[in-house]
Amino acid sequence: MNRISRGLTIGAIVIGAVTVTAPYADAATVRPFQIQPAAFGNPNGSLDVPAVRCGVVRDGAGVVTVTGTMRDRWGCIPSATVSWINLSTGRTGHARLSGGLNGHVPQVRLSTGRGQVVLTLAAGGIMTPGFATIAA
Repeated sequence: MNRISRGLTIGAIVIGAVTVTAPYADAATVRPFQIQPAAFGNPNGSLDVPAVRCGVVRDGAGVVTVTGTMRDRWGCIPSATVSWINLSTGRTGHARLSGGLNGHVPQVRLSTGRGQVVLTLAAGGIMTPGFATIAA
């Protein structure tokens, strides 16, 4: 499983290096990114796996928050793992989304530093990891 995660992260880095994302003027805009929530890639979910809608919010220079994109920012998987690499500086890191308990939305705030950042989100199980690029 570790080899798969590393392979997907490297693939996301290569795709992110080719894709250039312009910086956002509005820091509060949630930019959705794709996560295939079922074994067959059904974006609307299934009986055993709900639809997943994660997104990225640029909080400022070098700071990014991964959160849900549905109403009230719900829709992201609690306790999913987020890995990132800053293509401009080479910094890497990983974190876990919060548990989404007691009315708190599952989210994580990442201090990635300034530059082009590639994010991957892996929830495990039958889900295909999703990825996104953002100028932090």
